[in-house]
Amino acid sequence: MDHVSDAVTAGWDAATAGLPAPLVVLDLDAYEANAADLVRRAGVRPIRVASKSLRCRWVLSDVLARPGFSGVMAYAVGEAVWLAGAGVRDVYVAYPSADVAALRAVGSSEELRREVTVTVDSVEHVRFLRDALGDGVRGLGVALDVDASVRVGPAHLGVRRSPTRTPAQALAVVRAALGVGLDVRGVMFYDAQVAGLPDSPAVRLLKKRSVAELVQRRAAVVEAVRTEADLRFVNGGGTGSLHTFGSDTAVTELAAGSGLYASTLFDGYDAFSPRPAMAYALDVVRRPARGIVTAFGGGYVASGEPGWSRVPSPVRRGWSLLRSEAAGEVQTPVEGEGVERLGIGDRVWMRGAKAGELLERFDALHLVRGGELVDTVPTYRGEGRNWG
Repeated sequence: MDHVSDAVTAGWDAATAGLPAPLVVLDLDAYEANAADLVRRAGVRPIRVASKSLRCRWVLSDVLARPGFSGVMAYAVGEAVWLAGAGVRDVYVAYPSADVAALRAVGSSEELRREVTVTVDSVEHVRFLRDALGDGVRGLGVALDVDASVRVGPAHLGVRRSPTRTPAQALAVVRAALGVGLDVRGVMFYDAQVAGLPDSPAVRLLKKRSVAELVQRRAAVVEAVRTEADLRFVNGGGTGSLHTFGSDTAVTELAAGSGLYASTLFDGYDAFSPRPAMAYALDVVRRPARGIVTAFGGGYVASGEPGWSRVPSPVRRGWSLLRSEAAGEVQTPVEGEGVERLGIGDRVWMRGAKAGELLERFDALHLVRGGELVDTVPTYRGEGRNWG
């Protein structure tokens, strides 16, 4: 993992002195450097901001005000309704939804229909929207999620998202959508096996093969869909693949979010090295044995495939979690050179494996810069908002 210098953590300590832990900080210098690097890697393509990777309206507003970022990629229709109601423009919900109440709210509001786009990936989705919304389906904006995984014989390499893969399949969904009065606005391709996997010899081969196949197939799908629909956007990429698809002429925009916070899952990429910007602090509450301290709380294990890659990590080089306990619900033991110098009430700084998901455990995000506390802003949770 990328470690953080003692000088930086000393600044976090100074900035948050007197605040109760557990607490989470966003280092503004690192965050701003990461934002600039995302824009650099995206080239001429604007970046749609993935809200699930941020889960804080202050950060979302701040990054959208920066050149190179435009539009939001939300993860729930209810979230999109909330954001649009607060003045956020161009919100695309990138995951299909069966939240009929939220879908009806969008379908029944001229303003929300204008600003919110939802996802379909099959004729089945189209029929669901028609049956759930009735006349409210007319004019509702949709985008087609197309499978971006790679197939090697019977093997499926990538995440399980859309059943739609070929130009013919895409046309069938688009024609069904237009037939019930939906407004087909976009197409998206999320290359999880490229954007979401750290590099290794085997993964490098997978990425090379996947990119070559996806560029060709995406162009064919987009060309076919454009014969039926006047698309506003073709979305692709993620934090881990901006540099790969920034020059793809079939793509009009890219997507990213996690790279702003730089969680530990993004430590192992060849093409970029984001600066760790988000970390959380735990108070030391026990010294159970020589070379070990135990901190309060900290068991913020990330979702996804179970394993040590999803477990949070101490930011200091040479410190680690105990394999027998890892990060626990109410206590997290840490061992390593120098931990014995920590006393009761001193702090251990940790980084989460994933980005915005960590903020589901905190009401407030403390903004720090150069050893000073700049501001404290609410997270989604702090505003009483949760969509899973």
